[in-house]
Amino acid sequence: MLEPGRITAEALQAVREIVAPGVTTAELDAAAARVITGRGAESNFQLVRGYRHTTCVSVNEQVVHGIPGDRVLEAGDIVSIDAGAQFRGWNGDSAITIVVPDEARPELVAAREELSRVTEGSMWAGIAAMSRAAHIGEISAAIEDHIVGAGHRYGILRDYVGHGIGRKMHEAPSVFNYRVPDPGPRIQPGLVLAIEPMVVAGSEETLVEDDDWTVSTVDGSAGSHWEHSVAVHDGGIWVLTAPDGGAAGLEPFGVRPVEIE
Repeated sequence: MLEPGRITAEALQAVREIVAPGVTTAELDAAAARVITGRGAESNFQLVRGYRHTTCVSVNEQVVHGIPGDRVLEAGDIVSIDAGAQFRGWNGDSAITIVVPDEARPELVAAREELSRVTEGSMWAGIAAMSRAAHIGEISAAIEDHIVGAGHRYGILRDYVGHGIGRKMHEAPSVFNYRVPDPGPRIQPGLVLAIEPMVVAGSEETLVEDDDWTVSTVDGSAGSHWEHSVAVHDGGIWVLTAPDGGAAGLEPFGVRPVEIE
């Protein structure tokens, strides 16, 4: 799964480089598509029945599953981009959140950057827990604890969670982003999880828009989504969708990823 992870990371980097006011969400999608097809892979999002885009691009109150199109990004927008590649029958899945700069509204930008920072941090907290946990429930608890410990009254989506990944983009088991009573399956070599907290600035209540895909907050509050695909192997863990295997993100947690031989 190393190669589809690398391809997914490169696709998101291509998107990151062009996010700016005036760019459409369709242009972001096209940038990711060029990388994925150029590397001889295919978009696993397009393998989902009824979905024909390479990415999901969610803006402001849209948290996940936003459909790329003619929407034009504006200064101050918070944008989450979710992408995945399938290569030789194996899958990668990852998401990032970017806040478009806005010099006229520094407080708005700061608040949205903090939301993104906490969400990303909770993802890394979950990945760090994965390196030493016995059961998946410990990952869930670490994600929630990081979000709550940040001191904000953020909401954590309940109906959308992380998952296993391998021959299919979405596999068992589920990875909740909040503490649950069931400890869940054991963590052991060979397990690969997509850890993806989805956090909102207000109420966690969401609705699905009329397009039957886009998930938005009911109260209109902004959302953030971060995701990495992470493998457990005999030597430790390796973040498949991070160019450095997760070294920089895990360093604050005292965890060092071990490259897969």
